[in-house]
Amino acid sequence: MDCIFCKIVSNEIPSVKVYEDDRVFAFMDINPLNDGHILIIPKAHAATIYEITEADFLAVTSATHKLAAAVKKALNPDGINLMQLNGRAANQVVPHLHIHIVPRWSGDGLTICKWEMVAGDIEKVKAVAEQIQTVLK
Repeated sequence: MDCIFCKIVSNEIPSVKVYEDDRVFAFMDINPLNDGHILIIPKAHAATIYEITEADFLAVTSATHKLAAAVKKALNPDGINLMQLNGRAANQVVPHLHIHIVPRWSGDGLTICKWEMVAGDIEKVKAVAEQIQTVLK
């Protein structure tokens, strides 16, 4: 497999490891958006949320919870961004599921996600909700 994150997990490529358990590996992003930028990945390859097993996703989110608390205690940021991108349209660069923890400080200049709050068409919102609910049944 030619997945850079799988190569990191197998120690073919060096990383600055922060955390590891039987299902999860977490390491510092080498292109950090801010100090303390961490990536949390499943050890088993899954390109996106659509491919990952529920057990592996739960392990990744549990580790994210633990690491977010550690970042808060160690760095005392004013906030954090958690990001999990799926597919090129969502700006996913590495096709291996990962969650970013990005510590944030007031005035840090980052504009990770910005949109205007504009009310949607409530009938369309309801119709889309019904489409999703139908699939869940």
